[in-house]
Amino acid sequence: MKHYIGIDLGGTNTKIGVVDLEGNLIISKIIKTHSKQKVDKTLERIWETSKELLVKCDIPLFSVLGIGIGIPGPVKEQSIVGFFANFDWEKNMNLKEKMEKLTGIETRIENDANIIAQGEAIFGAAKGKKTSITIAIGTGIGGGIFLNGNLLTGMSGVAGEIGHMKVVKDGKTCGCGQNGCFEAYASASALVKEAKERLKLNEDNLLYKEINGDLEELEAKNIFDAARKGDEFSKDLLEYESDYLALGIGNLLNIFNPECIVISGGISLAGDEILIPVKEKLKKYTLLPALENLEIKTGVLGNEAGVKGAVALFI
Repeated sequence: MKHYIGIDLGGTNTKIGVVDLEGNLIISKIIKTHSKQKVDKTLERIWETSKELLVKCDIPLFSVLGIGIGIPGPVKEQSIVGFFANFDWEKNMNLKEKMEKLTGIETRIENDANIIAQGEAIFGAAKGKKTSITIAIGTGIGGGIFLNGNLLTGMSGVAGEIGHMKVVKDGKTCGCGQNGCFEAYASASALVKEAKERLKLNEDNLLYKEINGDLEELEAKNIFDAARKGDEFSKDLLEYESDYLALGIGNLLNIFNPECIVISGGISLAGDEILIPVKEKLKKYTLLPALENLEIKTGVLGNEAGVKGAVALFI
């Protein structure tokens, strides 16, 4: 049987997995990235761990058809990384060339958010759809656009940076340094920031009690849980969140007209508390034909998204 190796390279941790042709994860392991050891040393450690996993499963090296790697940064032609978002490696690095020289196996590189989108499109929530958009909503907002069976990457590898489309002119400052970005309003961290500002003015609610008045302990999950318990304060926060999500998603629907929107990341934990109001509010922001037969789902791959998405580069 033939296999692939998928690698989800993160700023702190790297997940490595062996996947078969049907997308089944055979074995995986998480190791520390230790990016300060520089790229060659890091790749060597990743490759040694990959070989250890193959040995554990009695999978011969010659059965590995390819290695896919998800990278935090823009990637051109599945080869050249414009820059690494989370660590200080050289710009415009041909990571494909480095990995192939080390392993002797064909390697394909892609942006990590695009990787998640590819995984959900090929193996996950949007399987069987020709056009889908995956929106990964956590500390920030990443995304990937799977258009007519192909991942949309753009001239410089930055296509799909959904979090940085503008939803408010000269609005809140985003982590990217610009203002009014989707990410600055609809990410999990933006929701928490909004909640903290409101809690400073209103302590008479269940959410405040749930965190014992310690604003530094507040997480998006606390808001979801309090809303499910009927807390009107938290419900208002989810109204705020769902409205900005609908605005951003509406823009994407009007441009790409996908069959499926997949929401992954921390916000997806809210489930119907978010999905139902978003679906309702889309009518305000979207041309109605774009809503016909549209499916909006939460991602299903979870922690396996990065590894399976990397492998999906070959499928």
